[in-house]
Formats: sequence, structure tokens, C-alpha cells
Amino acid sequence: MLLNATSMPHLETKQRIMSGSYALMTAAYNEEHNIEKTIESVLLQTRLPTRWVIVSDGSVDRTNEIVQKYEKEHEFIRFLQLSRRPGRSFGSKVRALHAGSDLLKDAAYDFIGNLDADVSIAPSYFEDLISHLVERPSLGLVAGFVVEEVRGEFRDRPQNRVYSVPHAAQLVRRECYEAFGGYAVLEYGGEDWHAQTCAKMHGWEVEAFPELKIFHHRHTGEGDNVFRDRFRQGRLAYSLGSDPLFEIVKSVWRLAEKPVIIGSLTKLAGFGWSWICRDQRPVSEDFVAFLRNEQKARLHHFLGRSSVTR
Repeated sequence: MLLNATSMPHLETKQRIMSGSYALMTAAYNEEHNIEKTIESVLLQTRLPTRWVIVSDGSVDRTNEIVQKYEKEHEFIRFLQLSRRPGRSFGSKVRALHAGSDLLKDAAYDFIGNLDADVSIAPSYFEDLISHLVERPSLGLVAGFVVEEVRGEFRDRPQNRVYSVPHAAQLVRRECYEAFGGYAVLEYGGEDWHAQTCAKMHGWEVEAFPELKIFHHRHTGEGDNVFRDRFRQGRLAYSLGSDPLFEIVKSVWRLAEKPVIIGSLTKLAGFGWSWICRDQRPVSEDFVAFLRNEQKARLHHFLGRSSVTR
């Protein structure tokens, strides 16, 4: 049964959250080239976090050295160093965040957020997000739009949508975060997709704001990796229960975008492979039903709009 967030008795009043206290978590793996940009952009925030836990997830470059330097200079920064096998892993990243959350137990905050170790943000970024959360008590999860450098200038990622809240630099109302149990450890990633769906299942609204930019400095999925990444995205979509018709229509629609023709087909192949293998899904039947109902509504709206414009 869905809950109505606006009627929840435990919702804070505006007076309680006007201070806008928030805590941040960051998982970093070999980010010596980017993490200083991330840290400096937080230090310039017009509203600083009450605590920021940075977890080095098995880094073997200068990441640890860089973070430790800032930890010594700023009391609100906490550093945690973990050891594991080398290599990037979506599941490992979230496990690192879970480990870091232990350092937040004695911290006071109304909102909790994730900040990736390869992004930077404008000085008013978190204050602006908090303003949206204060103005709309039904909002549970918010972020900006991710921008990446293309031919010397930062441009919006094609997949940016107001209803799709990126994990790269987001804030979650504490009650909302606790309601869905925090970020899930998922083999193929998609913790942001999972979190926002769970938030909505509990009656919260989610939104990404185009005017708030998240500058992504480390490009992924380049060269041969783009095909592995798209195949993974297909398996991710299957693992979360995405509607097959929705995935087919989305892939066909994107065939018109020449740079991603092969990428769209590769993603669809990943989805099909997981379907053939009957991969076990890490989500409940209620989650799948809720997600598919949303997708069917979007598909109906999209098809109806397309028929009108013909």
C-alpha cells in the first residue's frame, strides 16, 4: 500500500528544517585526479555539511593522501580507509557508503546526501537543494542535472530528466532515506534508480532541477568500454524489473540518434540476455509492479504525444 507523504505525522515543519543541516557521504576509488576538485567545491559551499564522510574504497593512488590532508584541516570531514581487491565495482561503492554511514551516527542532520568523488558543484548547490526541500515538504529526494565536457564545454547529458534523480550529487530527506532503508547494494549499479523508485513507493516526490549543474570530470564508457557499459545497463534494467515493451520502444526511439545506435542495440541485447538466463531480481514483486505502472503511464503519454504531432 502506498503512503501519503503529505499526511505523515513525523514530517518536519518548515521551522525545524530552516537550518538545513545535512550530511554527505562519498566513496572514492583511485580518484587522485578529481577528488581535490570535489573537496574544494564543497569547501566553497554557502552552507557547509555538518559532517562529510569520505571513504577510500581500496584506493592505491594518492587519493588517501589527498583526503587525509583535508581531514586534518577541516573538523567536519571524516576519512575512512577500506581494503579490497582492485577494480571498480558498483556493489563495492555502495558497501563503502554503508561503512561510512557508521561515522554519521552521532551527527545531527535533516538531510543526507551522496557526492561522487569525480564531480564538482557550484557554491550554492546544496543550499539551493535545501531550499526546494523546505518549500515542498512532499519532496523526498533531489539533485541537479549532470553535465559533461564535450568539445571544450560542459553540456547536459542526454539522459537527464526532471523525474530521474542522479546519484552523483543528491540530497535525501532523512525520513525518506530511512523509509526505504538507504542505498541498495546492486550488482549492476542503479542505486539511484532503486532509491527514487522506493521513495515514490513510500509516497515521496523526487525531482532533478535543470538549473543546478553537477560537473562530471571523469568520463566513463569510452572506447570498447561503451559496449560493456551499455550491455550492463540492459542487465540492470532487467534486474530492476523494467517493462520489456518500455525498453524496446526506448531503444527504437534512440536509433535515430546516430552516435548511440549500436549502444541502444547493445543495451537491448543485455536486457535480452538476462531474460534468456532468467536472472534473479534483487527487488520485490511490488517494486516491479510499481516501476512498470510508471513506465506504462510514460509510454502511453509518449505515444499519445507522438501521434498528435504526426
